[in-house]
Amino acid sequence: MSEEIEVEALEVEVSVQPIELYKVLKIANLVSGGGEAKYAISEGYVAVNGEIELRKRCKIYDGDVIEFNGEYFVVICDQPVQEPQVREQKTSQVAVIEKPAKKDKKTPAVKAKKNKATPSTSKNRSVTKKEAEKANKKADTATGRKPISF
Repeated sequence: MSEEIEVEALEVEVSVQPIELYKVLKIANLVSGGGEAKYAISEGYVAVNGEIELRKRCKIYDGDVIEFNGEYFVVICDQPVQEPQVREQKTSQVAVIEKPAKKDKKTPAVKAKKNKATPSTSKNRSVTKKEAEKANKKADTATGRKPISF
């Protein structure tokens, strides 16, 4: 048989039920933040209705008794229990759209080879040491920067 023990409990008023356990600890100002509340719960410092509770999001209802740090708290809520709303998954119909075939682009058969004697300034702006010496360290006309060598 279970014994009934009479203890003094402080009231914690909440505006909605059910409410997660870690939020009750925050509302009662027992912890400084949600992270601290979740840590205290996961380490087993919190009991709900006389049993150690390790679930951070345990649903707490009106009349539940929470024990933390040697003190007891009873949850008070005037609002009726709100059932979680089940979201209906809408089935969407996907229409298949056919794209017209792309026209073949003609590619040139032979690409011209670049002359390695002159530095290329169109795409790659890096210059080798020999090319820099040949250019007499003149500034690049596109950027205005002088080539450097290592």
